[in-house]
Amino acid sequence: MKEPLHLQESLTRPGVTDHGRVTALCRALCARYPTLRPVTIGRSVLGRQIEALVLTPPDGVTGDRQRVLLAAAFHAQEWLTALCALRLCEDVCRAASAQLSLCGVRPDAALREREVWFVPMVDPDGVQIAIDGSRAADGFAAAAAALGADTPGLWQANVRGVDINHNFNAGWAQMQEAAGKNGWDRPGARRYPGPQPESEPETRALTDLCRRYAFRHVVALHSQGEEIYWQYGAHTPPQSEIMARVLGAAGGYAVAAPEGFTAYGGFNDWFIRCFGRPGFTIELGRGVNPLPVEGFEELYAKAQEMLLLSLLL
Repeated sequence: MKEPLHLQESLTRPGVTDHGRVTALCRALCARYPTLRPVTIGRSVLGRQIEALVLTPPDGVTGDRQRVLLAAAFHAQEWLTALCALRLCEDVCRAASAQLSLCGVRPDAALREREVWFVPMVDPDGVQIAIDGSRAADGFAAAAAALGADTPGLWQANVRGVDINHNFNAGWAQMQEAAGKNGWDRPGARRYPGPQPESEPETRALTDLCRRYAFRHVVALHSQGEEIYWQYGAHTPPQSEIMARVLGAAGGYAVAAPEGFTAYGGFNDWFIRCFGRPGFTIELGRGVNPLPVEGFEELYAKAQEMLLLSLLL
């Protein structure tokens, strides 16, 4: 007889979550739950694998399954979002395998016709730099050091100094203009959108994945602010606001609109523009990045129902 959900030890307990740990946790989760399979969707500038975990319930529909994508750690200092993605994946798999409820929902039934893709760490090189400093940048170490990679709390970009969540082709002209006015038109620790859309392999890993699979909607995890962004101009589908408000009510998060430079170049912006389907950015927690790992359990407990619903809506 399987243990109750709350008594089982979590593989994804709190801890500094760098690329090595993400890789190890992905392997461990796949070994524990046969409904999970690993997929490498791309490689970073330095060749680190960008891993996805694909959850396909064994008794589900095998034909036109609806797909949902949840991705995290676009920004280097926001590596705690990778742990949130992995914990959610673990909780869903554990409840489904034991036919137990999670937040009042039976995942084995609710996800029966859905395939869920988790990409816990979009920017593995950047995360490694944020944790270990310029020495993690290998051949880019000198350039990264000059851009501030050894200043605690500063680094948000990939190893080439490109901010991945401004490297998507959404409002590119406006973003380039704003970047020029603010001095973000060259490689840096944050904000530089890159020389052209999708110039970075980390960005292309997600855009290629979305072009290959018809995701019903996508969710991007960031920190911090306890806000949900859901719109991108006239391309936004009408159901997006309702979905965002349901999520916000579940997590106690504000439903908001990004302002200024943050309104362009993001993954959810690009997805909405290209496909006309819902895309959401969830800003987890409050504080200063990197959010302290000691606060993870409280952050995740507040967001758990909201994150689960983001897969089900």
